[in-house]
Amino acid sequence: MRALRLAAELDLEDWCLAAGFVRNLVWDKLHDKLTPSPLNDLDLIHYAPTRTCQKSDAAIQHFLEQQSPLPWSVKNQARMHIRNHDAPYTSTADAMSYWVELETAVGVRLSRDQEIELIAPFGLAPLFAGTITLNPKSGKADAFRQRVEEKAWLAHWPKLKVQQHP
Repeated sequence: MRALRLAAELDLEDWCLAAGFVRNLVWDKLHDKLTPSPLNDLDLIHYAPTRTCQKSDAAIQHFLEQQSPLPWSVKNQARMHIRNHDAPYTSTADAMSYWVELETAVGVRLSRDQEIELIAPFGLAPLFAGTITLNPKSGKADAFRQRVEEKAWLAHWPKLKVQQHP
């Protein structure tokens, strides 16, 4: 909640904390882990088509790092399509819909009324199914296999099942 509150204070448009921040927590619960798995990074993603300069994200990330020891990673999705070789994204949720795994494409944010909002272009069922599923929209089967191996998800959460097709 502290990370969500800190991110909400930035008053960014169309933002969320995503990827491992949500995914790992759910997978930990599915595996009855009593303590949360450490995060390599804390992905704060947002969509700001008028501020696509990397320096803007770097300034936000620097501010967050000064406020909290969490491993922040800030990325404006309005420019990430270039790196990912996708069509331009239209929103944070649209960008997430291109991510390599269905289960990773889940984010959470606090509304202005301090209500938790979920952003999940594929819904929550894949995340709670105990699977790691290739997103057919991403078309990145090689990246999928590489991520499963390099991140050692099956070693850390051995009940997960890898699915090449949803």
